[in-house]
Amino acid sequence: MSSGYGGRRIRVAVVGTGMIAGVHARAARAAGAEVVGVLGRTPSRSEQVAAQLDVPRGYASLDEVIADAPDVVHVCTPNDQHHPQALAVIRAGINVVCEKPLAISAAQAAELVAAARDAGVVATVPFVYRYHPVVREIRGRIAAGELGRLLAVHGHYLQDWMLDEDASSWRVDAGAGGVSRAFADIGSHWCDLVEFVTGEPFASVSAATDIVYPTRPAASGPSFSGSPDPDPVADAGQRAAVTTEDTAVATFRTAGGRIGNVVISQVAAGRKNRLWFEVDGTLGSAAFDQEQPESAWFGNERGAQIVVRNPSQGVPDQRRLAVVPSGHPQGYLDAFAAFVADTYAAVRGEAPEGLPTFADGARAASIIEAVVGSATDGAWRPIP
Repeated sequence: MSSGYGGRRIRVAVVGTGMIAGVHARAARAAGAEVVGVLGRTPSRSEQVAAQLDVPRGYASLDEVIADAPDVVHVCTPNDQHHPQALAVIRAGINVVCEKPLAISAAQAAELVAAARDAGVVATVPFVYRYHPVVREIRGRIAAGELGRLLAVHGHYLQDWMLDEDASSWRVDAGAGGVSRAFADIGSHWCDLVEFVTGEPFASVSAATDIVYPTRPAASGPSFSGSPDPDPVADAGQRAAVTTEDTAVATFRTAGGRIGNVVISQVAAGRKNRLWFEVDGTLGSAAFDQEQPESAWFGNERGAQIVVRNPSQGVPDQRRLAVVPSGHPQGYLDAFAAFVADTYAAVRGEAPEGLPTFADGARAASIIEAVVGSATDGAWRPIP
């Protein structure tokens, strides 16, 4: 894919300095863009992370980012900052990539969708698990009718980074992260992926959530190992009441009347990032495990087979994303880079298949809101 944009490379600024900001910066470079600067909480933090990421400029403010007129701004800040920062970028007529959840309420997310539409800018959300090639293989086979009529969908998304009662981050604070933590953070990925693969949206939900420790340290540390700097903002000796969930179980009814179920946990010992789903149909089933992203499982009454990513076989969209020969593993960073490359292709006027936009981010916000509401009152909630 060409990196040209009006005869030059796309210029990109990154807002945020945590682990995921580094992932965005690396993916932007892999997609051929020029990363021109980074913005942190303070000018000194901006300069510090700019040096760590080998970026030429550390911005002092969002106004300074906008004045620099990048082609795309990547918003990678805590959740409560997504809406005001993305809205300011959009109103300046700049294309935007915003981390999920897109906003801390469905109403804010809908406002961002409308603003991006009115401004005529490209606005995307990194639901990057769509970009594992074998996910596209499963999706293509379902669309072709190979699994038959949908009967059920089920799975889980399990992590263990919050297993220790002394583990914490800004995500625990409902003010910064929103009223949902585990489901907003990772359950949103599972729901987006399953709806994308099956083509059948969830229509209603019944959910339950649990908080396993009543308090955690008030400090904001790194969410995952690999962050260049923990950037603490409070005394780790202080503890705060926890109001956001560690685990969630959600049962869905699809628009077609079928059921789905997912278990979400950030306290599942030994599970680092196990996003797994299975789709069961009248003619066969398919399953995907993000920790084994090079293959998919397909089964029917006669047996089962493992299908490995292959750029010379399979559905066209799988072959498009399979950028190295079979046996040379592709993983999360490759999926992220493919998502960013598709975003930049859209900026250049192309229409990549399966690109997750702000509309998908707003959809996730509506599901999160319905899950939280159902867990609060114990009733089934419609998903708009």
